[in-house]
Amino acid sequence: QVQLVESGGGLVQAGGSLRLSCAASGRILSINAMGWYRQAPGKQRELVARIITSGGSTNYADSVEGRFTISRDNAKNTVYLQMSSLKPEDTAVYYCNAMVQYPIGLVRDYWGQGTQVTVSS
Repeated sequence: QVQLVESGGGLVQAGGSLRLSCAASGRILSINAMGWYRQAPGKQRELVARIITSGGSTNYADSVEGRFTISRDNAKNTVYLQMSSLKPEDTAVYYCNAMVQYPIGLVRDYWGQGTQVTVSS
């Protein structure tokens, strides 16, 4: 019903930068919020950054504060994650998330397939 298409993952050396993109398409009335989560092997999925559609307020994990920046283009239902000063501990699969609001008042989470980010020492 709703698809999230991610791009921008890859291999980068420590201290480098990557920019992730995620575009939502399908049966969407409105998106309340979009965000990025990540999951490393053997670890639980954790919130990296989140942005509210109305007003653009943001939340960041303490571990990425000051290094990562989340932004969005509401007209395109697209969210970005600019990652700078990357560290090996940032290595994980990064997942795009969208919170979609439907007319009857239901809210549903959608997830992308994930994109691998690997940071070498």
